[in-house]
Amino acid sequence: MRRLILILGAALACVAPASAGTTFVIDGRGWGHGIGMSQYGAKGYAESGWSHGRILAHYYRGTKLTSVPPRQVRVLLAELQGRVTVSSAKPFRVVDAAGKKRALPAGRLVLAPGAQKGRLKGLRLPLRFEPGAAPLRHGENAYRGALLVHGERGKLTVVNRLPLDRYLRGVVPWEMPNDWHPEALKAQAVVARSYALATLKPGKLFDLYADVRSQVYGGIRAEATSTNLAVGATAGKVLTYRGAVATTFYHSTSGGRTAPIADVWPRANPLPYLVAVPDPHDRASKHHTWGPFTFTPGQIAKAVGAPAVKDVLVDRRPSGRVSHVALKTSSGNRTVLAQDFRSGLGLRSTWFNVRVLHLTHPQRALSGRTITLTGFVRGLGNVRLEQQVNGGTWTPVRKLALRPDGRFTTAVSPKRTTSYRLWTPQAAGATVTVKLP
Repeated sequence: MRRLILILGAALACVAPASAGTTFVIDGRGWGHGIGMSQYGAKGYAESGWSHGRILAHYYRGTKLTSVPPRQVRVLLAELQGRVTVSSAKPFRVVDAAGKKRALPAGRLVLAPGAQKGRLKGLRLPLRFEPGAAPLRHGENAYRGALLVHGERGKLTVVNRLPLDRYLRGVVPWEMPNDWHPEALKAQAVVARSYALATLKPGKLFDLYADVRSQVYGGIRAEATSTNLAVGATAGKVLTYRGAVATTFYHSTSGGRTAPIADVWPRANPLPYLVAVPDPHDRASKHHTWGPFTFTPGQIAKAVGAPAVKDVLVDRRPSGRVSHVALKTSSGNRTVLAQDFRSGLGLRSTWFNVRVLHLTHPQRALSGRTITLTGFVRGLGNVRLEQQVNGGTWTPVRKLALRPDGRFTTAVSPKRTTSYRLWTPQAAGATVTVKLP
């Protein structure tokens, strides 16, 4: 890290300082972290005739497709709530902490922390609600399996306990479109099953979250016939590496090549089966490439919690992903993780480029007198200077000749108050205005 800071610090010392006339232009490739299976890539491979086993072997090198016995999982549905509801269209039953069982008629129950009332009077938390001839509902949504209601810190937490493959029925169609090729859906089912088992949280009241902290789970409302068939066709199948279930990270769009885990999360433990592999079918995704998006120095400073930002440089890994971003700020140089930079700016991946359009703010001028405009461009070509007179339309002035270091100098002779900006086919830069007396 120290070597990185020294290298980027030296580079930052050579660039033009940012001001109100600076625009950062960011574009990139892919959506998601880029590790493991690209879902669009899997779709393309399936459509080209690959089986789900071959797809998985491509993205997770050295793993084996094996079977594991059935098991239950616990999925967190709601945490630390003041009130929760449990209902069913058919009779069901409840079991309390002491093992006391009670039959319940069809209908809706409202639970609150503390002593229970009504049909639940005398029962002690945690309560386990078991379905009868119809599934249970928490709120408006139906779930397979049982619903567990725990008391925690004076609030209620709701957990859905059900067989792993029933859980996957509510995951796969919300992680991959259910009208995709069956072999892609089978690959997603195996990956989702493996990821769930590799990331269980046995020390908690639950094993898995129902959102992106684990995998997105929608219960029965998420289910589709195609994905139910994919889960059934791969029942119990997981990927293992040296006997342990593999942590099968996956993502939407790689940008053309997946990433080794160390390129994206430098602090994570290296996993030998998560390496960079070519992903040519990923081009079908609309997120294969994205941008350009423009940002002001102030927007970047706010996003990363830094003082006034003057310049930005990236440290790129062999996979194309950025590992660290070096910022030149008003109080010195600073290095941040690419993941933090991505999150702060809402970028789609860490495979991005930071380009610069900088036009130095000129001093006041007299009408008709020649003044010199200077600036700096990085990563962009076909740059021209444009002008806007007294708030009118933007018109070209001239194409700029950039020196090898990206700097330029050009002369203008405004006759009235005139605004200037740099323009490229990718983006227009910030405006600087020459005010005449």
